[in-house]
Amino acid sequence: MSTRLRMWHAASAFLVLAVLGACGGGGGDAAPTPVADTSCQAGTSDGSVAVGSGLPGDPAAPEPASGYRTGYKPVYSKSYMVVTANPLASKAGCDVLKAGGTAADAAVAVQMVLGLVEPQSSGLGGGAFMLYYDAASKTVQAYDGRETAPATATENYLRWIDDTADQTTPVPSARASGRSIGVPGAVRMLGLAHQDHGKLAWKDLFAPGIRLATDGFAISGRMASAIAGSRSNFLRNAEATATYLNADLTAKPIGTVLKIPAYAQTLTTLANGGADALYTGTIAQAIVDEASATTGADGSVITPGKLTLADVAAYEPKKREAICTTYRAYWVCGMPAPSSGGMTVASTLGVLENFNLALYKPTALDLEGGKPQVLGVHLVSEAERLAYADRDMYIADTDFVPLPGGSPAALLNKTYLRGRADLISFSTSMGTAQAGVFGATAMGVDRTPESGTSHMTIVDKDGNVVVMTTTVESSFGSYHMTQGFFLNNQLTDFSAAPTDATGAPIANRVQAGKRPRSSMAPTLVFKVAADGSKGDFVMGTGSPGGSTIIQYVVKTLVGTLDWGLDAQQAINLVDFGAANSPSTSVGGEHPNVDITNSGNNDPLITGLRAMGHTVSTNAQSSGIGTVMRTGTGSAATWVGGADPRREGIVLGDTVTP
Repeated sequence: MSTRLRMWHAASAFLVLAVLGACGGGGGDAAPTPVADTSCQAGTSDGSVAVGSGLPGDPAAPEPASGYRTGYKPVYSKSYMVVTANPLASKAGCDVLKAGGTAADAAVAVQMVLGLVEPQSSGLGGGAFMLYYDAASKTVQAYDGRETAPATATENYLRWIDDTADQTTPVPSARASGRSIGVPGAVRMLGLAHQDHGKLAWKDLFAPGIRLATDGFAISGRMASAIAGSRSNFLRNAEATATYLNADLTAKPIGTVLKIPAYAQTLTTLANGGADALYTGTIAQAIVDEASATTGADGSVITPGKLTLADVAAYEPKKREAICTTYRAYWVCGMPAPSSGGMTVASTLGVLENFNLALYKPTALDLEGGKPQVLGVHLVSEAERLAYADRDMYIADTDFVPLPGGSPAALLNKTYLRGRADLISFSTSMGTAQAGVFGATAMGVDRTPESGTSHMTIVDKDGNVVVMTTTVESSFGSYHMTQGFFLNNQLTDFSAAPTDATGAPIANRVQAGKRPRSSMAPTLVFKVAADGSKGDFVMGTGSPGGSTIIQYVVKTLVGTLDWGLDAQQAINLVDFGAANSPSTSVGGEHPNVDITNSGNNDPLITGLRAMGHTVSTNAQSSGIGTVMRTGTGSAATWVGGADPRREGIVLGDTVTP
């Protein structure tokens, strides 16, 4: 394995040098003395280690999945940085940045590798949301690559096999059927972002993914666990069975060197044909054929979807206006609908702005973020309950269902949010919040759960920033695999029922061509300038985690902006928060949480219970990736952090502060 990985690393370095060489340079009477270049290497106690080298300390070397790894410290770099959920993906993105590529260029390379090494979370068959900060124009652009429902989908598409004429036979498993598969959006969205902001040639950004798929990579701990958990579902798909299971149909274990020639071929097709190559021709036909399957490889009956070649060809990524609101001395920008992430994070912060959270910063501060205070967790969780209540009722694809008042303004109005803050007690949890009332139109409440996802945060040499969250929804999406990648089950993010128990319409119901609601929350933060506009860039962050993404992002923002934690401490900090239910999460995987004796020995848990919170100490699996600017002018550097609950790392042209 070491030889193979060294070959991959050398080839990646060759790609970088080839791009750099095209820019010119050289000359003079004598060659300069070589200087060791540790860019895009991971720092360890024994020195820098190249990701993919196979040498001791290589963070890409497989190790068992862990709920939490202690001792993560912030990483500093002088001009560029990338944080992703997998070391090989971080390496691919870092090499692009090192070669002078933009954050958009790096995002393409990262996604192509993530779809290979973390297929349970994201891939070519899924969707994504991106915020792009252009440092030269000081503008923020939101890119919507969310999947869409087929043109023939009806409001009961996920409920009844014959959803138009015979509403008597239910779809037995919407997720594993073809009905869950929406038109993939991530690839065309990346194509649009690259068209707008790319510098390097599109075709050159696929080399790391192609090489890894061809030469192989070692299955990681998280991936091995995911494969084992999905083994029985893979049996319905011949390609998934052949790729991820052994000949005796057992799951391929950690450390297995996995090669996926079909994925390499798909990437080659995309590299040569552009993003549109996924939406026409052989790949598009394969997507439609797989979504239309009626029988599994194991003989099981599958409910087919109604996706057509016309649906796939017609897909359009969309540029949207980011949700940007002030929070204390900062502007915070997030993703608009059909993601609820930006709106719900902004709503939560708008409520919290009415409290002096600095009084409730964590105590016993250490590398792991210290110990959260009871009132700090209480206030944040109560604000989230109020924000989720509005989310569950009002937020969906605004191309189909407008927000109250026709824009985000009503839900994010400062006076309205002050009134919402007044509903919070300092002594007792509200349990379940009621949504705000806007006009006479009654809407149904939808709490459809979400899962899956991956996140990347990237800053290039020019200060451009990408925050992008990407997903196939559940682990391995719909389990339908074709052409080397899995198709999403994103349509199960819609409410299966079009109305609630009272008959009120649900905003997030299925409709033809509609995009399902998401909680993905890629986020950018800026200082408020003297004239009130967006000033200097402060940070970029985001996380996977389904509907709990909002809580992970809020925790990170409060940790940095209110409690003064560094990029890594804010990520390491105990995951806590609440959706709109009596249950409040306190991540039991964290070393600063004592879950023995049912949590009765932990003052945070007992303190919350005394205030009426139903405390869940289930392990959390956030995957937060954060980059912050530190210093000013020529002394400015980047500082980044990766979540110790996953396998991600920070890479860049690192320096010692």
